[in-house]
Amino acid sequence: MAQWNRLCNLPAVYRQQLDELYDKDVLPMEVRHYLAGWIEEQEWKRAAQDYDLAMVLYQVLLGNLDIQHSRFVHNVAFLQRHNIRRYKQNFQMYEDDPCVLASNILWYLEKEKDILQNADLTDQVHVLQIEQEAMEISSQQDLERKLIGLQNEVQCIKHAMSCLEEQQDEFDFKYQTFKMEVVTDEAVKNEQNKIFQVLINRLNECRKGVLVDLRKHLDKTEELINLLVKKELVEWQRRQQRACIGAPVSVCLEQLEKWFTRVAVCLFQVRDFLDKLDELVGKVSYANDPIKIKKPALQQKTDKLLHDLLKSSFVVESQPSMPQGKGALVLRTNVQFSVKTRLLVKFPELNHSMTVKVFMDREVPQIKGYRRFNVLGTVTKALNMVESQNGGMVADFRHLTLKEQKSSGGKGSSDISLSVTEELHIICFDTVFQYKDLTVHLQASSLPVVIISNSSQQQSAWASILWFNMISQDTKDVMFFTNCPAATWPQFAEMLSWQFLAAAKRGLTEDQQQMIARKLFGIKQDYDNCNVAWSKFSKENSPDTFWVWFDGILVMVKTFLEDLWREGHIMGFVSKGKEKLLLKKKQSGTFLLRFSESVIGGITFSWVETSLNGEPDVKTVQPFTKVDLMQIPLVEIIRNFQILEAGNIPVNPLVYLYPNTSKEEAFAKYYSEESGDKSPYIKYIKTKLVFVSKENTLEAVSPVSSDVAQGEGLEPITGLCGEVVGQDEDCPFETFPDAPMLCDSLCPDEDFPMCLSGTDPFLYNSLTEDSVLPELSGFQEFISSPTQTCGSTF
Repeated sequence: MAQWNRLCNLPAVYRQQLDELYDKDVLPMEVRHYLAGWIEEQEWKRAAQDYDLAMVLYQVLLGNLDIQHSRFVHNVAFLQRHNIRRYKQNFQMYEDDPCVLASNILWYLEKEKDILQNADLTDQVHVLQIEQEAMEISSQQDLERKLIGLQNEVQCIKHAMSCLEEQQDEFDFKYQTFKMEVVTDEAVKNEQNKIFQVLINRLNECRKGVLVDLRKHLDKTEELINLLVKKELVEWQRRQQRACIGAPVSVCLEQLEKWFTRVAVCLFQVRDFLDKLDELVGKVSYANDPIKIKKPALQQKTDKLLHDLLKSSFVVESQPSMPQGKGALVLRTNVQFSVKTRLLVKFPELNHSMTVKVFMDREVPQIKGYRRFNVLGTVTKALNMVESQNGGMVADFRHLTLKEQKSSGGKGSSDISLSVTEELHIICFDTVFQYKDLTVHLQASSLPVVIISNSSQQQSAWASILWFNMISQDTKDVMFFTNCPAATWPQFAEMLSWQFLAAAKRGLTEDQQQMIARKLFGIKQDYDNCNVAWSKFSKENSPDTFWVWFDGILVMVKTFLEDLWREGHIMGFVSKGKEKLLLKKKQSGTFLLRFSESVIGGITFSWVETSLNGEPDVKTVQPFTKVDLMQIPLVEIIRNFQILEAGNIPVNPLVYLYPNTSKEEAFAKYYSEESGDKSPYIKYIKTKLVFVSKENTLEAVSPVSSDVAQGEGLEPITGLCGEVVGQDEDCPFETFPDAPMLCDSLCPDEDFPMCLSGTDPFLYNSLTEDSVLPELSGFQEFISSPTQTCGSTF
């Protein structure tokens, strides 16, 4: 009884499967339990083919039931005695054909092994997501359990259909034989009629039982389809939306494909059972035949469930995207894009037999000036199993383009109008599912796409895609931007973090998110209840919007700083006030890297050193942009950076990366092999020094390009979002205006606060390159005066 003991010790989810297996009296669970050892020791497979052995086992089974009955008599277990007596009476129906009993018991033992095998495959449900919450795992385990139960039910019905057919054949044979015999004795006729009436009553009850089983099975199938279509598939679609904008979620369809296929197989088996019932009725029928009465409703429900399942099984696996695009769902006219569809019901016999056609959505929204497009290229493809890594039924469109329809007159009748990058379009796909005698028309559609005609529109188009897929639950809402909802701060912060995660494999920390929140909303205790409007994200202060600033940083990090960002060496989003607060508590030479708050795509570094009066002094350099980083890597800038101390001795003030990591430990592995004058980057470093007067002392603003030396690109005091220069350095945060993000236009960076006291402080008009600003062949330098009192280099 080792097998039965293992089954009884399985987790609850598998014991439930066992309960469902033994919910009929063919082999009662009590009999299986009490006679477990004896049942598992017998050769039921041979007995199913050997009448003599089957008869012996049948007699022994009845004897064992008698023994068990006597034990219950001794224990005064009234209910158990009653059940054992009833089970023995039921088993006596196999007296004429004990091989059927052996076959039934063998079938149950095999199904038990299937349950044990499923229990051993502990990872079969853990494939949908990289990390799943306990509730999600439990939900999938529940679905898997129901699927296994559904498949077991189909096998039980199949067995019941076989029994029904055998019973009907027996009745038909006896009845046809009786009709061929000439019986004149009325008493004999009456006796025979009574026998046939008993047989037909049994047949009628058996038919009713099969029909009831089919109805219950379809009810459970409907419940399972609802779980698949309205829950699992919807959750997958939402995950796909999030994955399109950088979320680290799995959009693998293999598990859904297995589930959809298993349910479809069960429904097609039910259709076969219903066809078999028609065949049986064609051979034997009678008044009030339950098959004739109930079968049409079962057929209708079966076909409806199949239609619902199949229509939902045709999906867009990979959303439309251009090879060189910023992300999925932004398409440019006359530029090739690709998209992949998939049928989740996987029948190998349908390979290459279903053709998919792609076209633009024909329903035009009532938006003024809404454009229409045609899909060009190879617009029809067959679903096949070759183009999929796991052999799924896919149609992979790789060479499609879009062309705008030119038409005169107004388009749409509404006064509503949208910019090109807020205009949403949907790409549709059609195919026809034909299997056996079933034909179903299927259609799938992409997530809304933004169609541009110029690469300069790509950045704002991607902003629209981010916003839609962050917020919208309706994947066909092309009117979304006519009344665009706001995003909650948790939604927004998560989306921003995904952008860095997708670009450089490291998201934003909570501190970095808090700095962005302060820029958007000012200083608050809690930002969870704050909302970000679409206009604040991508429309206000155009062209220098929040998104333009943020995306500039993303591009810089992905292009030049990916390794440094991934390893956490760049603090990035930190305010000047917080920067000073952090550095002043550290030892001299400690520095950190942060993104410029106003120079698009700029990064700077600040360090702390001890001033003459023993106080910590924080200094900052002008941001480096892609123009600088294309010539020399940031790590080489940090490696070779120098200032001139007293006696004109060049010193690199950058010693420890915040909080206390030595510069060499953090960056040495990225250095070029040569340094100093032998560095391959030294030829790119040619700058000039600009002197600024403050309290009769000289300060150097560096590094700056030669165009700044000629008086261009001066930095005013206020920076991005109203950051205030010259605030109390002990304050950890900037001071914000009432509407902190964004101001009327993006202010130039005040990362480098220049003092305006004194006469003609910048001296640009009076300085000449020859006398005051000699060109240097070496790295950018700071000249620090021993009498300097300013809290910054500037």
